[in-house]
Amino acid sequence: MIKLEGSQLAARIKQDVQNAIERMNVRPGLAAVRVGDDPASEVYVRNKIRACEEVGIHSEHHALPESTSTAELLELIASLNARDDVDGILTQLPLPSQIDETAIIEAINPAKDVDGFHPVNVGRLALGRPVFVPCTPAGIIELLDDNGVEIRGTNACVVGRSQIVGRPMAQLLLQRDATVTICHSRTRDLAAVTRTADLLVVAIGRAGFIGRDHIKPGATVIDVGMNRISDKDEVRELFGEDADRRLEVLAKRGSTLVGDVHPAQAAEVAGKLTPVPGGVGLLTVAMLMKNTLKAATLRRQ
Repeated sequence: MIKLEGSQLAARIKQDVQNAIERMNVRPGLAAVRVGDDPASEVYVRNKIRACEEVGIHSEHHALPESTSTAELLELIASLNARDDVDGILTQLPLPSQIDETAIIEAINPAKDVDGFHPVNVGRLALGRPVFVPCTPAGIIELLDDNGVEIRGTNACVVGRSQIVGRPMAQLLLQRDATVTICHSRTRDLAAVTRTADLLVVAIGRAGFIGRDHIKPGATVIDVGMNRISDKDEVRELFGEDADRRLEVLAKRGSTLVGDVHPAQAAEVAGKLTPVPGGVGLLTVAMLMKNTLKAATLRRQ
């Protein structure tokens, strides 16, 4: 089984962005908006801001209280839309329940929508004329290409139908001439469907759910999941021979990360597999940098 590591590719993408920025007369700007104190969101935003510093993008972080209303957030978005020094706007999801998430996404100027969630950018992707593609699916395509994984003509299966990963992932694979099946929580006999896939992309948010019975021998498996577990017995069951190292992480940090794919079982049958962490997540941030550079370039043409 070959591990599809994302670190080297992510570093190359960020280096290319940095080189392009150094040739520009204007420094691109990215505004990150976070509402509330969700620890995972805080980590994600911090990683994105750190990446901005690495490549030379000016970044600013707007951390708003949990009690923020839709109207207050819309006012901030409007002010960021109006600023010429802000090329990209991202609002960290999910938002607190009292905020109308759809209204916030639609309020962002499509030309600054570096997450690729605005209906205009979703529509462009569906038409095969994408401008901004959601960062995780875009990063997965880069990873597959970089590792010489064939897409054209393959049977591809995407488990998960979110607007962030599942649906745009299916669109990108379809545009690369794969035969695509989308599975979800209502799919009957999920394993029977996923076992037909030469390329399996999993994004459902359920720790270690996809096991050996779901995977076609030799298939390429892309694990988008990022779940924290803290039970020692669960760690031993999921990681097998690698459990001791993960238990050390658990002892130090109180939890360890696992994807939506059962790592020990998948390693027995998959031909290629992305690790968690160290796989898709690094590319998501790198593609955000690439999208921000693209936004800055397009706005100034």
